[in-house]
Amino acid sequence: MNVCPAGHQSAADDYCDVCGLPIGEPPAGSVGTEPEGVGTAAAPPPAAPEAAADAVCPNCTAVNPPNALFCEACGYDFTTGSMPRPLDPPAAPEPAAAPSRPDEEPAPAPVAPAIDAGWVAEVWIDPDWYAGQDSADPLPSAGLPAVVPLKARSLLVGRASRSRGIFPDIDLSSDSGISRRHCQLTTDGRRWWVEDLGSSNGTYVGDATGPLPTTPLVQGQRRELDADDRIYLGAWTRLVIRKAEPGEV
Repeated sequence: MNVCPAGHQSAADDYCDVCGLPIGEPPAGSVGTEPEGVGTAAAPPPAAPEAAADAVCPNCTAVNPPNALFCEACGYDFTTGSMPRPLDPPAAPEPAAAPSRPDEEPAPAPVAPAIDAGWVAEVWIDPDWYAGQDSADPLPSAGLPAVVPLKARSLLVGRASRSRGIFPDIDLSSDSGISRRHCQLTTDGRRWWVEDLGSSNGTYVGDATGPLPTTPLVQGQRRELDADDRIYLGAWTRLVIRKAEPGEV
């Protein structure tokens, strides 16, 4: 007698006389065992993570490093989508004086407000500031500070770009850690302020005797400079705003 998968005895050797199941079929729910490597495809290896793509600024289309917080070219904020703060507009020209009659004394020409003469920016390569930055560029020789006369009430600090029409008043193009429009210096003729314009690496202010600063200025907020303050920016640049020595201006 033959036994079907359900356990019935059957005289037939092809299908069970009781339930009709094929004789010799494995019981329902049983799983056949295949030799290792037969009938199963090897799982594909996990895909390699894609490299982070460069960040393209939606405002000026400049290509920035991956994960940049601000556009190096125009200061666009990638995290909030804020547009860069525009620079102070140029002062409107003074209206022309009305022509005087021949018998009148000519009116004196208006005198435009000017800052006190003798202000300079001292630009120096600071090895201590460089030591705390993660820069792949080699540190240039420090040498003597460069002295830049300050003759306007508002001055742009950054790196020049002829293609974008950016020509800073204080050009720090040798330091690649500085943004095109990095920060702005303003004065009322006696006091000076510094304001970060959304630079990639920040603008820092510290005094001459304390430790190097670790907290950058808040973008768009002016910070008044004390007499002994130093401005740190980029990979190695230090700025000091001071009165000129005799013969410097």
